[in-house]
Order: sequence, then C-alpha cells, then structure tokens
Amino acid sequence: MLSLIGLDQPSIVARLSAGLCKNGCNLGDSSMVRLGKYFTIMLMVEHSAGKDSLESIIASICDPLQLNAHLVPLEDDNTQHHCEPDVRISLFAEDRMGIVEDATTPLAQAGLNILHLESNIGDAEESGTYYIHLEGTVSNGLDALYAILEKLEKEKGIKSQLIPINAQIT
Repeated sequence: MLSLIGLDQPSIVARLSAGLCKNGCNLGDSSMVRLGKYFTIMLMVEHSAGKDSLESIIASICDPLQLNAHLVPLEDDNTQHHCEPDVRISLFAEDRMGIVEDATTPLAQAGLNILHLESNIGDAEESGTYYIHLEGTVSNGLDALYAILEKLEKEKGIKSQLIPINAQIT
C-alpha cells in the first residue's frame, strides 16, 4: 500500500501512474483526493522485485513532484477485495470540536462499517456548517441506523439523510 501527500499540482496522477507502469508496477485499488491545497493518494501497487527496488522507483517519481511517500507491505495475497456499500449517509451540523467522533462512534456501535468518509466545512455562505458524507455496510439492519440518526439530531443537533443503496438491506 502506497500513500502519498503533497501540494496539489497538475499531472500528479498522470506522472505517478505512468512512472509506476513503465517500471513494471501493477496498480490496484486507489483513492485520490484534494484536501485543502494538498493532494493525497492511497494506492495498492504490485511489483515483482523487492521492497528496495519499489522504494527506488517511487522516489524517482515522487521526488520531482515533491510528494512524501510511505510504503506499507501487505501481508495477505487477497488485497483486491472490493466491498460495495449498503448505505450513503450525509450529516450536517454546526462546526465544533468532536463532531466526527460524535457521529461515527454511535453509527459503528449500531453496526455500520464505514468504507468511505469525506468531511468539509461549508463555504462562505454556509460558514460554521460541517458536512460529513459517508458510505458503509450495515450489519444490524437499517432500523438501528435510523434510531441512532434520530438520537444524534435530538442530542447533538446533527441532521442527517440516509439513502439505502443496496436493495437487499432492510
């Protein structure tokens, strides 16, 4: 698993993917996003040579782009296990310390496994509003999640919208 971070600039993705492929690397699952003025990448990479060789390839690509790289060997061979989310939840509240924990802890306790989470502060017209958008899988049914979301609104002022995206989940 390769993670990278650096100031956003044109062609990061193109130069990274081309450099890795030209050096015999197979690219797997990835997540790439701009956060503030930074660009972050998490990417599964397969390479038949050893870790030292891969680190050398990564350095030759990342140094000119001024990207900080971190490489973590994965222990299992089944690294390409794709998991589809069951629900999409959007949360809205007044920005304050601890809001992500206030929302994610009870959702996890209600059986939500978060696969993807994005959060941001509203723009100038929505100053002070904090948004959390997440997708996950459900293990205890939708009723448990709806109950937690109602409680979050009453006790923490966190408004929500839950959208089931897997028709088999009830």
